[in-house]
Amino acid sequence: MLKEFREFIARGSVVDLAVGVIIGAAFGKIIASLVSDIIMPPIGLLVGGMHFTGLAITLKGTPGTPEAVTINYGNFIQVGVDFLIIAFVIFIMIKMINKIYKSKEPEPTPTEKLLTEIRDLLAKKP
Repeated sequence: MLKEFREFIARGSVVDLAVGVIIGAAFGKIIASLVSDIIMPPIGLLVGGMHFTGLAITLKGTPGTPEAVTINYGNFIQVGVDFLIIAFVIFIMIKMINKIYKSKEPEPTPTEKLLTEIRDLLAKKP
């Protein structure tokens, strides 16, 4: 059993997954910092510093006391807004990375050009 476990751990896919999780966690911290430290301050300035986290419905007790029972829907809204901003930032970053690494299509060979012209001429025939 120990030998099988060692073989399982030594497989490339398990190691690749572990590396992916670690890199993903580090990348998540970078994105979270980008959103909270760089993107959110100007957005907060634009919307007048409004935060949704304080919005709640008190079901029982006095708001702000430990025995109060509340539904914190504002926190849910804030997490949703943060998610949308993070998703948009990741979308923009991936789009930029793809644009940088996008390889140009190779020039068609003279034979390919000729075959394309023949195909177009045949398509025009009635």
